[in-house]
Amino acid sequence: MSEPNDPPPGGLDAYIDAAAGLLAIPLDPAWIGAIGSNLAVLRAAADHVAAFPLPDEADAAPVYEA
Repeated sequence: MSEPNDPPPGGLDAYIDAAAGLLAIPLDPAWIGAIGSNLAVLRAAADHVAAFPLPDEADAAPVYEA
């Protein structure tokens, strides 16, 4: 089994192709590199959020209000 931080099998290009196919989104092949770059940036940001230590007493907010 792969670890959460392992790249998807086949790399991001394979993931992008699979996701576009599942969602029936037509993709111009010229955009695959830019989409991959954005996914890499988003993954790095998500890694920072996931690594933030929270005390055991922390609870998710039941209602979000602006």
